[in-house]
Amino acid sequence: MGAETGGFGPRPPAPWAAPKGLDAVLAGWRDDASMRRSVVLDQTLPAQPARHAEIPEALAERVADALRNRQIQRLYAHQAEAYELARAGRHVVVATPTASGKSLCYNLPVLDRLAADPDARALYLFPTKALSRDQEEALRGLMKEAHLEHGAITYDGDTPGDARRAARERSGILLSNPDMLHAGILPHHASWARFFANLRYVVIDELHTYRGVFGSHLANVLRRLTRIARFHGSEPTFLFASATIGNPAEHASRILGQEVTVIDQSGAPTGPRHVMVYNPPVVNAELGIRASYLKTAVRLAGDLVRSNVPTLVFGQSRNGVETMLKYLRDRLRADKIDEELIVAYRGGYLADTRRRIERGLRSGAVRCVVATNALELGIDIGSLDAVVCAGYPGNVAGLWQRFGRSGRRQGSALSLLVTSSHPIDQYVANDPRFLLGAPIESARIDPDNVEILIQHLKCAAFELPFEEGEPFGDVPPDAVRDALGFLEDHKVVHAAPNGAGKMTWHWATDAYPANHVSLRSVGWDNFAIIDVARDKTIAEMDWRSTHTMLHEQAIYQHEGEQYQVERLDFENHKAYVRKVEPDYYTDAMTYTKVNVLGEDDGAWVKLGASGGLGAGHGDVSVVEKVVGYKKIKFHTHENVGYGDVRLPEMQMHTTSFWLTVPEDTVRTLLDPDGQIVGRAVALDALRGIGNALHLTAAVGLMCDPRDLGQTLGDRSDEDAPPSAGEGGGPGFDPTLFVYDHVPGGVGLASRLFVEREALLRRTRALIESCPCGTGCPACIGPDVGEVAARPGAHRGPGRKALALALLDALGVPRTH
Repeated sequence: MGAETGGFGPRPPAPWAAPKGLDAVLAGWRDDASMRRSVVLDQTLPAQPARHAEIPEALAERVADALRNRQIQRLYAHQAEAYELARAGRHVVVATPTASGKSLCYNLPVLDRLAADPDARALYLFPTKALSRDQEEALRGLMKEAHLEHGAITYDGDTPGDARRAARERSGILLSNPDMLHAGILPHHASWARFFANLRYVVIDELHTYRGVFGSHLANVLRRLTRIARFHGSEPTFLFASATIGNPAEHASRILGQEVTVIDQSGAPTGPRHVMVYNPPVVNAELGIRASYLKTAVRLAGDLVRSNVPTLVFGQSRNGVETMLKYLRDRLRADKIDEELIVAYRGGYLADTRRRIERGLRSGAVRCVVATNALELGIDIGSLDAVVCAGYPGNVAGLWQRFGRSGRRQGSALSLLVTSSHPIDQYVANDPRFLLGAPIESARIDPDNVEILIQHLKCAAFELPFEEGEPFGDVPPDAVRDALGFLEDHKVVHAAPNGAGKMTWHWATDAYPANHVSLRSVGWDNFAIIDVARDKTIAEMDWRSTHTMLHEQAIYQHEGEQYQVERLDFENHKAYVRKVEPDYYTDAMTYTKVNVLGEDDGAWVKLGASGGLGAGHGDVSVVEKVVGYKKIKFHTHENVGYGDVRLPEMQMHTTSFWLTVPEDTVRTLLDPDGQIVGRAVALDALRGIGNALHLTAAVGLMCDPRDLGQTLGDRSDEDAPPSAGEGGGPGFDPTLFVYDHVPGGVGLASRLFVEREALLRRTRALIESCPCGTGCPACIGPDVGEVAARPGAHRGPGRKALALALLDALGVPRTH
């Protein structure tokens, strides 16, 4: 009987003949009705052709030959433009998408200068050690092909003594990071005299990462660097490279204190990009709770891996990354896929572990990597076809930086965002086209922040005496003189006449100031994680994360395996762990307390005919303490137990904006039916308003929500400043705090105070416009909590109606 006469139709394809590749996966998803219901955005961005330019005739012949040996016959237009501007001595920032060839924009002018001048030197600064090492390998290869004998050496905390001497004496290109420049090079500039005297170029890659406190510190480090270079007789040209941000020219100019020319039109080609947003289905309509975004991201990534699509999965946290790695390996074990094809990449891994993973990615030995934002930076990981983001990273710039990691072969690429129940994720899910047309966020710094500036003036005075009338970068001489006078009053510097009728300020103490200034927002003294069974260090952890991830009895996850913390030696910065096979992981619980140290400004906000509330901003102390942990069962995410944690508090001084609600308004709040709801219910409604206020503030400032902290506090008496977290919760005049989540603050709180009326109106508009019934993660948070659960508690209108009633009582008008 022939095949045509059979009664059962065509034979199904054999399993080994299943469709492979990205297009097959996308077709399957689009044919799946349940998948289509949850996909809120599915758009293909068209391919963009290349815009080329000829290799410049002025480029040194041996550098041009090295390019041709790599089959580069022409440059992209932005690379040629950067070369011409740099060669003319102009400071340049190249702000083009990921994988557009930015490294050649700075390598060409540097190598061209080295070819013409054997004594020339260049300094490359990268934000992480891993990126420095990665770029060193690529740069050495290009220099070897160009027959340049100048060395290229990474100089950081891991560099051995012999290599450090070679770096000082012979290296044509020094690759380092801002922390090492600040504490290990500038204070010892006399030992680097030849290097600084011949410094022609300074390259600063990944400029977009230098924002907030870190960026403000870097600006001051560059003020010190240019001052020392000038002392040794050089005026280097600065070349910046950045992912796409909203203000690259302004940001680079602010960092450097001089005008910087921007190149923001890429000549690199791009293939078609499929941009999708998947909003997991609601599993509890009353509470607005959706299916787990982590498990959803794992399921979708599993489809890609099965079809041999090289995939990168981004997680929001280290714990999230390790949990997804375990789930992905568990899911694909049934498909006989080797678990070594699926790896994790995050901060805390040791250098040899990171290098092994990076080599596997470049060679194709790794099919899927689950990573934190450590892989947002420009580390060369070869070609990937798909990026899955488990959760919105908090800003459009960060999302597109992650999305740009796919499509490096100019072929078809997938950029998939799986949204969580977090308010800002749901904001994006409700208006996903926001991702395609929203303005890219600007990077903000405040290099003249008094606390930061004075620290670096100390370092600069240690490095070189200050002459009267000398500026400090773009800080004018009068301001520098006033600051030096302040330091003189504190016996840190000593003023003496210089013989030419002017004063000179000399360093006057035995202290080594750079050792006491950390450029990062938290200390960078890491904890070593030691496997007691093998007596071997397996990883490291930063000081802040140690409190939540390495407390005793915590489950520490590492490369898909679980270890239990048996002992935390806090004093010696060591955590001792033992491999276990639990069916749960741990999640720390933190408690936050805010106290106002000083009020810079205050106002009474009255938006309607009645009501009103107090507003203010100023300096605060934020104390965080890990008080316990939950045990969360793998896969089901059930809470299966608790434990206590006894660790020191973490204290931070920063700036905050606050809104104080009169106690009488809280006590007399009426629900829509005219009944007094009671204080506990009114405070729960105020917490909901705080959630919406936090979201509105982050969107309005175009910053990551994690840049802002938010909590509910009180005023303990009529004359005292507000505080949060005392005793059993808010007392008199409950107060909402929204504070800068970095030490010293970067000006976010003061901007919120200026925009306080618009902020309140937008908060009301967000709550009113949300389609939910009683409150959900996209506005005020779900209508849950101890108040709703109490026997005999107010059972009237939901949390959302009460939040709107409270805004009515405060005089915040309805939107129309």
